[in-house]
Amino acid sequence: MRAASGRRAAPTREEIELWRAVLRDVHPLPGRAKPPPAAAPPAPEPEPERETAPAATPRRRAAPRPLPLPELDSHHAPGLDKRSAERLKRGQLPIEARLDLHGLTQDEAHSALLGFLGRCETRGLRCVLVITGKGFRKLGETGGPGVLKSAVPRWLNEAPNRARVLAFAAAQPQHGGGGALYVLLRRRR
Repeated sequence: MRAASGRRAAPTREEIELWRAVLRDVHPLPGRAKPPPAAAPPAPEPEPERETAPAATPRRRAAPRPLPLPELDSHHAPGLDKRSAERLKRGQLPIEARLDLHGLTQDEAHSALLGFLGRCETRGLRCVLVITGKGFRKLGETGGPGVLKSAVPRWLNEAPNRARVLAFAAAQPQHGGGGALYVLLRRRR
């Protein structure tokens, strides 16, 4: 073993004791004398304090940070080939599981979605349907989308869901139309 200065490092006390244990059963060849026992090396002296600035040590390069995943929306699926994106939008991929969020509060729906996607990922499922509903409105009332309908796409883009989700798209009418989303999960590695 070499020290940083290029010199051999002195053996440690454990190394010396190990070496002595190995040599206990060793006998010299006929006609040769047994070598005298080696004296324990002197304890290394502490290095004197330096008043000059220490030499610059080479820095290790930090592991590159993974780039943040691009945000998904129902019209844009980065990382998904065109054919697969079209099949997802047309509802042509087999739906392997469904989650209906109707009647849940935002907190309940958020935890249900998180657990559902985790279980689906563990089971190796690829395409799932998340039913959000279109939102509750009184007769003749107009307004924006329902609370869950607008929250679920945001939740799909948040950790840890974003790492699981490859793409999502609005469902076809036979699967719930604007009140549901097809969610394509990443393959398990």
